[in-house]
Amino acid sequence: MTDTPGLLGAAEIRRLAAALGLRPTKKLGQNFVHDANTVRRIVGLAGVEPGEAVVEVGPGLGSLTLGLLHAGAHVAAVEIDPVLAARLPDTVAEHAPDTVERLTVIERDALRLRADELPIEPTALVANLPYNVAVPVVLHLLAELPSLRRALVMVQTEVADRMSARPGSRVYGVPSVKLAWYGRARKVASVPRSVFWPVPNVDSSLVAFERATPPDADRDTVFALVDAAFAQRRKTLRAALAPWAGSADRAAELLSRAGVDPATRGERLTVEQFAAIARAATTV
Repeated sequence: MTDTPGLLGAAEIRRLAAALGLRPTKKLGQNFVHDANTVRRIVGLAGVEPGEAVVEVGPGLGSLTLGLLHAGAHVAAVEIDPVLAARLPDTVAEHAPDTVERLTVIERDALRLRADELPIEPTALVANLPYNVAVPVVLHLLAELPSLRRALVMVQTEVADRMSARPGSRVYGVPSVKLAWYGRARKVASVPRSVFWPVPNVDSSLVAFERATPPDADRDTVFALVDAAFAQRRKTLRAALAPWAGSADRAAELLSRAGVDPATRGERLTVEQFAAIARAATTV
């Protein structure tokens, strides 16, 4: 199979890696997409429009970056690896020279990225995220970049399930609730292992996110509540929130004021219910 003009195929990915002396590491979650159809599918599902400002995390060798640029986007690519960050503009110049002016590469840990470091106000996040930091990265960017209205991220399927889980689900937990604070996440497609180099030993999925108005409560208080509720998820909320509230009786009082049964567990609560508990705690 030959490489698709303007996009990176398997042969080009290997050539680039060899030229850079690159050995993909699990630590950085480096599994590079080499299938052009998968890239086009991601860009299509992300709904990227010409002229749109997009932030991409972990562009790697540039497979998805080129797809986004071909769709007409202005791309701010955030790459932690200095070798890959330095190479990306050259790759784009070789494969899509007319799009170079729409690319900005930022050598940075995405978990420490600040809004003022971006030359654009991105409305979308589109990324193949390192699996070990996927949720923290998404949460950080949603907090730091209020201009982000939506996202489409490729993550480990297990992580995708947690991100998109609803109350009562076995995998509903801290990532589910904290993402729900910002909007709605849903798993939209699976991605075969064969489209990556090297082939990962886990399955991957695409998660779509749409920002919504957050609940009427203090975010830090809600997030502290969520952390406490799931720290010992088998406990009732009366017991799980006792350290946070100061005592089990105080926790039960706040839960009752919020209209939540103290005998229930955190996995049953919506983000709105956690917000109601936070309001009860801050209301005299």
